[in-house]
Amino acid sequence: MNYSEKLHSLIPGGAHTYSRGDDQYPSNAPAILERGKGAYVWDPDGNKFIDYGMGLRSVTLGYDNEEVSDAAIAEIKKGNNLTRASVTELRAAELMTGLFPWADMVKFAKNGSTVTTAAVKLSRAYTGRKYVAICAEHPFFTFDDWFIGTTPMDKGIPEENKSLSLKFHYNNIQSLEELFARYPHQIACVILEPATAVSPCTEACECNIADKMACSSCKNKQQNFLHQVKQLCNKNGAVFILDEMITGFRWDLQGAQKVYDIEPDLATFGKGMANGFPLAALIGKREIMDLGGILKEGAERVFLISTTHGCEMSSLGAFIKTIEVYQNKKVTDHLWAYGKKLIEGMNNIAAEEGISDYFSAGGFACSPYYFTKDKDNNASLEFRTLFSQEMIKKGVLIPWVALSYSHTDTELNQSLDAARSALKVYRQALEKGIQHYLVGKAIKPVFRKYN
Repeated sequence: MNYSEKLHSLIPGGAHTYSRGDDQYPSNAPAILERGKGAYVWDPDGNKFIDYGMGLRSVTLGYDNEEVSDAAIAEIKKGNNLTRASVTELRAAELMTGLFPWADMVKFAKNGSTVTTAAVKLSRAYTGRKYVAICAEHPFFTFDDWFIGTTPMDKGIPEENKSLSLKFHYNNIQSLEELFARYPHQIACVILEPATAVSPCTEACECNIADKMACSSCKNKQQNFLHQVKQLCNKNGAVFILDEMITGFRWDLQGAQKVYDIEPDLATFGKGMANGFPLAALIGKREIMDLGGILKEGAERVFLISTTHGCEMSSLGAFIKTIEVYQNKKVTDHLWAYGKKLIEGMNNIAAEEGISDYFSAGGFACSPYYFTKDKDNNASLEFRTLFSQEMIKKGVLIPWVALSYSHTDTELNQSLDAARSALKVYRQALEKGIQHYLVGKAIKPVFRKYN
């Protein structure tokens, strides 16, 4: 059966998330997967792969963690989705606000786009302003117009919607200062991720991105970029929003905001908070969040988030149990330790092959990346595809690097063995031409104007 053709005949794009599309993987990648367990996935033909996609980074404990699965099933047995708020919903709200003491209230939803858009809506309602300042280097905030209108895939979005989103640059406070100067008293909020592959720390910081403790204890962290942004927001009356969709429950159980000692006005979460079960959260200060409430007589209402399935008990039960596992097993410590060994191992192999200038691993140890260049030292999607292609041949699915508690030394050693084989081919492709080694088309950027 040609699964790819069948998927594309029934689903626009062949999947419900563009990151799962055929154009994001080499031609030898499994077109469809049947199941996952721990750090592994299987296709319908029984082929087994160590997985570093991990449900688009949403699975941080491992597929089908039995404690989490059992907790979710127990909630399903309670009815899963009741007519009024559930006890489980209240427990989850208490847990989430307990993790982040600065936050007074929480709204749960099913995906990150919902809560980031809710944060923007609250900010506009709170400030009475219309513009949104977005970090240009951060890849994705929502499928809604206020973000997608800033990307090349802006077809179908009115020009007037696009004009309301303004871009600034990460670690460049002057670029944000210029926006506030150009649009005085008009910017409702500033939204950014705490970090991606780049640290917010200044040159004065003594941080090592392979070790979160070095950053947590840094005496200069109050001067980092995030603190500069917060001070600028306070000065200009804008809401400061941190999007912890990726960093949350990965940098630390209490998010990257704990590592960098920063408290936003609003924060959004998703991905790893329920080990793959659909759940996202918006948390924030009462004075802003309560605009979505119903108890203030005569107050103008804000239609915030209203989702039938946002309070689904199975996901909330999975979240509660996930946090318990995190606390009992020190999950984030494991992610940092494993990632450090993976980064060092891959870079050592690249050095052995003499291609360190063309292939490197780096980033934060809890969320590594690998970077590929061609023989002219240009960033190359062709060589990225080649590396992924060769890793798949050795049973490792690595479109990016998302780690889980289920990745152990066994998986590390097999992954490094696969990398050793893949980087030999990489070297040969640099010497003789990639056209002799790459099969099929190179992967493409998600955000591009044309197919």
